[in-house]
Formats: sequence, structure tokens, C-alpha cells
Amino acid sequence: MSDAVTDTEKAEGGEQPRSVRVVLLALMIAMLLAMLDNMIIGTAMPTIVGELGGLEHLSWVVTAYTLATAASTPIWGKVGDMYGRKGAFLSSIVIFLIGSALSGMAQDMGQLIGFRAVQGLGAGGLMVGVMAIIGDLIPPRERGKYQGMMAGVMAFAMILGPLVGGTITDHWGWRWSFYINLPLGVVALIAVTAVLHLPKKTENRSWRRIDFLGAALLTVGITSIVLVTTWGGTEYAWDSAVIMELAAIGVVSLVGFVFWETKAAEPVMPLHIFRSRNFTLMSVIGFITGFVMFGAVLFLPLYQQSVQGASATNSGLLLLPMLGAMLAVSMVAGRVTTVSGKYKVFPVVGSVLMTAGLFLLSQMDTGTSRLTSGLFMAVLGAGMGCLMQITMLVAQNSVEMKDMGVASSSTTLFRTLGSSFGVAIMGALFNSRVQDVMAERAGDLGSKLTEQSAQLDAASLAKLPAAAREAYQYAVTAGTHSAFVLGAGVAVLSLVAAVFVKEVPLRGAGAPKPGEDAGASEGPAGEAAGAKAVAEAV
Repeated sequence: MSDAVTDTEKAEGGEQPRSVRVVLLALMIAMLLAMLDNMIIGTAMPTIVGELGGLEHLSWVVTAYTLATAASTPIWGKVGDMYGRKGAFLSSIVIFLIGSALSGMAQDMGQLIGFRAVQGLGAGGLMVGVMAIIGDLIPPRERGKYQGMMAGVMAFAMILGPLVGGTITDHWGWRWSFYINLPLGVVALIAVTAVLHLPKKTENRSWRRIDFLGAALLTVGITSIVLVTTWGGTEYAWDSAVIMELAAIGVVSLVGFVFWETKAAEPVMPLHIFRSRNFTLMSVIGFITGFVMFGAVLFLPLYQQSVQGASATNSGLLLLPMLGAMLAVSMVAGRVTTVSGKYKVFPVVGSVLMTAGLFLLSQMDTGTSRLTSGLFMAVLGAGMGCLMQITMLVAQNSVEMKDMGVASSSTTLFRTLGSSFGVAIMGALFNSRVQDVMAERAGDLGSKLTEQSAQLDAASLAKLPAAAREAYQYAVTAGTHSAFVLGAGVAVLSLVAAVFVKEVPLRGAGAPKPGEDAGASEGPAGEAAGAKAVAEAV
């Protein structure tokens, strides 16, 4: 009896083939690379600036990575659909590792920014490739638990990143914050090359069929919008000429993109996928989840450090109640979806918990204990745990297999754009509120302290007179209140979208396409067929 037959029998018995487990481990490493990098670099940035200089360009080290990731995400998805998922994924790993090696060798801030952009190009393919390959290998009925594991990797990276970054920088130097990616990436590269075998795309391989104009319009549009949300209210005033011009360029480019996609032979983001109500609703929910999550990640540590006196060096641990709840609930949601095949309850319950958690966080004041704030964060984390990977699962289940890549990339893109808008809008509201309260409570001194930035570091806060420090704590509390009230209002829209989700039966591998009798793949026969297809794929 051959190994392939043995693996098939194991799959039919409920156990995944060994080769699938190896691939999933490699995918988890790749996801960890993409998520961990920014978290590590954040801790190392003061040391990097001290050696390379270029403080005025500091924000571009993060912005270049974010822009390249967002702009390349939909392109990677389409390339994988057209020319093969495995080749696209391996290419993204190689590009990410090249960017990491070059970043570690950077001699000035300009080089570091450019090499970070190279890293970002690869990171876009990593995130899309992981989800699309899971979509190819694992039937939707089984996919929830594995995508829940990927959500766990994201939470793990957010907790571990600052601690790892600080340790590496202190003991090995900041360059190893980039070099650490190389051995992990090589392991993922070898495992995927050796074990992953997906059907090759042989038809229509001509490069002339690639939608270069659509890709260019989408890239310009995304770049302009992300720059508006990144620079608005910080580098430039919201009503400045630069921001207005960028917003106009972004809107015109995206309108032109939508128009062109209706005519392109192989559109980089086929608009027909939005005809599926569930896919469109998942895109909306994903956008809102990104909006809320990254806003919370930004303001919660600031509140705990400024008001509750927590240490900045343990900023990753401050989010443990939220991220731990997100991890646990995401794993449970994936397992329940696998066992029952039902999923609509999770977007609805998740949206309710997310809204409730944000409202509770908005009620924190200067006397709120760490235990209380931790419980509030756990409620928010539980809500996001219900939503993080279910949105990807339902989106993938709503399209045909040939569009798996663009469905994965589009969902990832909307979450990324949501995070950019969340940080920008909640940040602008927070800064405005802090400055107003400081002016009210501390007069001219308060206005001067927050003139350049509404966020004071621990050293600056410790040097303030007691009255000014108390005023700042009240100001931060008022700012987080306003930001989280806004977040709760936005989260209500997620609940509205979740209510309209239609619970379409999850397909097994080889099941009918959306729109056909999806129920035909349910039951033992369908599950056995799905398991056999998984085994044959690897």
C-alpha cells in the first residue's frame, strides 16, 4: 500500500495527513514572520535612530513597510490564482528574506526605509499566501480550526514581539531584529518546497494577460489613502494642500480602478466576487475589526502607562487579557465551526461582544484598577476572537476556487485599510481631546506640553509637576473615552452587517461551487471525498 493511500485513509478517519501538518507548520512560521516583524522593530527603533540618525524620517521605517504590504496584497492574490499558489508564496518568502537581510545591513536611514519597503512587498504575499493555501488544502468545514490557529499566531506575535525585540536589541544589537527572520524563513521555504504540491496553473500563462493598469491604479489609490490616514493630523494638517491632493488622487485612482476592472480580461480584483452578499458583508466586518483592533492596540498601552503607572518595557504584556481572550475564543470558534458546520452565530456574538467591550473601555477613568480594565479588555478580545478568522472562512466559502487568492487578498486588504483608518481617526480624536483637556486643566503649560504631540513618554511624564501630571492623566482618560466611544459606534455597524449574513453550508473539498447545491457535499460521503482530495493535494 502506498504512502498516498495511507494518508488518504488517515484523512478519511479524521486525522490530517502528515504532509498537511508539515505544511501548516510552515504556514504558521510564515505568518509569524509577517506579524512579528513590526512588533520587534518598534522596540528597536530608539537604538536604530541612535546609530543611523535620521530621526525626522523615523515614521517612514514603519510607513514604507505598511504601504508596500497593503499595495501588494491584492496583486499577490491574483498572481497566485493565475500562475500557481506555491510559486507565488515561495517568491514572497524569498523577497521578504532578501528585504530582511538588506535591512540588517542598512548603513543609513534612507537605505533602511527602502529595504523595509522590499520587506513589505514580501509580507503582503506571506499573509495572502497563508490564507489562500489553507483555502486550497482544507475544506471549509475543517478550515475554521486551522484559521483559528493563525489568529493565535497573530496574538502570539503581538504579545511576544516587544519582549523579543527588546531582548535581541539589548544582547545582540538591532541588526539581529532583521536577521532573526532568516533562519525561520529558510525553514518555511524548505518545508513548503519539499512537501506542498498544488495543481499547477498552465492555461493563459502569458504575462500580457496580467492587469497591469488595474494593479497600478489600485496601488496608487491604496498608497494615497494610507498616506492620508498616516500623515493627516501629524505630519500635515487635515485641511492642508498635501492631504487634500493625496485624498483627491486616491479617490480618482480608485474610481478609475473600479471602472477599468469591468473591462479588464483578468482583473486584479474581479468585481463579481462582490455580488456575493456574504463576501461583501465579510469585507465590511473585516474592515471594522481592523479599525477597532489596531485602535485598541494603540491606546490601551498608552492609558495603562500614563494613568495606571504600568511599565513601558512590558507593553506587550499589558495587552495579554485582550490577546489571550482573542486567542482562546478564536480556537473555540474554529473548533465549533468544524464540528457543527454553523458559523453565523460567531459574527453576531462577536460584534455584540466587541461593541460591549469598547463601551466598557470607554467608561474607564483615573481610578480604574488594572483588574477591571483587564476584564474589559477580555470582553473586547473575545469579540474579536469570534470575528478574526470567521470573516476569512466565510469570504473564502463565498467564491469559486479559482478566485480563492483574490478573495483572501481582498479580505486581508480591507482589514489592513480598516486598521489604517482606525489608527488615524481614533488617533485624531484622541489627540484633539487630550489637547483640549490639558488646556482646560493646566492652562498655557498644558497647551505647551501637548503642542507637538498628545502622547508623552514615561520619562517626560515623570518630570512634570504633580498638578500637570494629574491633568495629563485626566486628559488621557478623556481621550481614550472619546476614542472608544467612536469605536463602539463603528462596531455597531459590524453587528448590522452580521445580522444579514446568510448561513450557506460550508463546502468540502471537491464540493459544488457557490450557487450550486452546496448541501450535496454534506454528510459522510462528502466529508470522505473532501478528505481524499486533501490527501491527493499533498
